[in-house]
Amino acid sequence: MARQSASDADVPHITDDGAPVVVRRSARRRRTVAAFWEDGNAVIAIPASFTKSQEREWVRRMLAKLKKQGERQTGSGRRRPATDQALAKHAEHLSQTYLGGRAVPSSVRWVSNQNSRWGSATPADGTIRLSNKLQRMPQWVIDYVLVHELAHLLVAGHNAEFWKLVEAYPEAQRAKAFLEGVAFATSRGIPAEPDTEGPGDSAGDIAD
Repeated sequence: MARQSASDADVPHITDDGAPVVVRRSARRRRTVAAFWEDGNAVIAIPASFTKSQEREWVRRMLAKLKKQGERQTGSGRRRPATDQALAKHAEHLSQTYLGGRAVPSSVRWVSNQNSRWGSATPADGTIRLSNKLQRMPQWVIDYVLVHELAHLLVAGHNAEFWKLVEAYPEAQRAKAFLEGVAFATSRGIPAEPDTEGPGDSAGDIAD
């Protein structure tokens, strides 16, 4: 078995909360470096020309920025829920905060097979699924979708009672408009670039 070099070993492979770190080299990049969440991974996008030493330095630097940004967005020192376990715990917090703890899901997880919906819930078994496309969006948008699906565990349809529950979340209208904008752009064939940075869910910098 090949031995790992010292420089490779020094590059972080997981975040502080256990999420995998993926380093993505791009020939299109010259000096810019970006960090964002994708499929539960912390992705660090760097120029293909970077040396191992530069890679090590910038991965550490951008992970620190991503962590700080996540803490600032979620508030009270909480980090972005990158894993299913963290997502379920965060959903419990949102239920307690906005729904009086009445919505108690049996499981909450990220999925990659939801192409037409941001989230879905099955009231019969209490399961909630969120599209992993949300992982690159602002935390307040993720929270809205979670509250939306938690409310479905209490009210199946989209009636007045349901929307009254959802609107207990203060960013509901703003997040709904944000998602409608994303859906509109997508329907017009305007894809999100892999290295695009959204507010609050990614970090960018320029290498010296």
